[in-house]
Amino acid sequence: MIPQAKLEQLLQRFDALQAEMSKDIDPKDFVKLSKEFAELQPIADAARGVVNMRRELDDLETLVASAETDAEMRELAESEIGELRQKLPELEQELSVLLLPKDADDERNVILEVRAGTGGDEAALFAGDLFRMYQRYAESRNWSVEVLSASDAPMGGYKEVIATVRGRGAFARLKFESGVHRVQRVPETEASGRIHTSAATVAILPEVEDVDVHIDEKDLRIDVFRASGPGGQSVNTTDSAVRITHLPTGLVVSQQDEKSQHKNKAKAMKVLRARLYEIERQRADQERAENRKGQVGSGDRSERIRTYNFPQGRVTDHRINLTLYKLDKVIAGEALDEVIDALSSEDQAQRLAASGEVETNATDQVA
Repeated sequence: MIPQAKLEQLLQRFDALQAEMSKDIDPKDFVKLSKEFAELQPIADAARGVVNMRRELDDLETLVASAETDAEMRELAESEIGELRQKLPELEQELSVLLLPKDADDERNVILEVRAGTGGDEAALFAGDLFRMYQRYAESRNWSVEVLSASDAPMGGYKEVIATVRGRGAFARLKFESGVHRVQRVPETEASGRIHTSAATVAILPEVEDVDVHIDEKDLRIDVFRASGPGGQSVNTTDSAVRITHLPTGLVVSQQDEKSQHKNKAKAMKVLRARLYEIERQRADQERAENRKGQVGSGDRSERIRTYNFPQGRVTDHRINLTLYKLDKVIAGEALDEVIDALSSEDQAQRLAASGEVETNATDQVA
């Protein structure tokens, strides 16, 4: 149960923001206050609903306890008390979810990386299927997708494809997609009808700016070379391709899709920044998650997270034991929201449980 004092404090801050914004203040301060106001408004609305419902419940219980209340009024009040006691926990649960700490990266754009894993040509074809699934899903949410680099496979699909996904809440929706995706199906080239198992790796990184990650130029080795197409065919007569090595971490990023060396370097730096930021983000997440059991994975690329079984038309997410028999709709991006919503709900539930444990431990220590 959320303490009444905390709710009152929340509402006081919201009212203070409202009063401050109505004054003649500096435009920069107004923008800052407006952002906080917009973030706090749904929380304040829910908090006010809880406060009002608790107050109403207290008033009704006082009415029932009073010797001056007649039988008919007492019966009516008891009926209303029953209804409020059913509604109040639901309202408090909604508020608890709103009060959970926000992931600072949720509103960021995404660097999406899909790579073929074990399974040869079939893995590359599956990597292509996954990338198209995310493209269609992005379209359904009016997000834009820009391919930064792609390494086509001989039989179709991709050895590797990296793209930027831009749109509101892109990282919040896609962050649980990082990991190993496994496919079980009969390849078109398989004459005996035998089911093959292949895999592809997906990485979801928040797109970051220069200010988010400081990269020292002396920590970089930049090599330029001539871009080449499939089978070594030259597609450029100048040394426009760029390979950047971050010496402290050993991270290597190559970019050759643009004819301009400058553009290739800019794209490569964008991916490098995202990967370096993700390393730090993973370290911080690991520290926070040490005391959490059964955490929903959202970044470990070695973790097998999902299986797409084509013969059975089944998609199974192994982290939450969710199975949907609508593989065609998931792979088309249409039913991917069902999987993402379930993962988000599980993560919410675990974070609520963890915050409850923290509050209990804090109370025990005070006692």
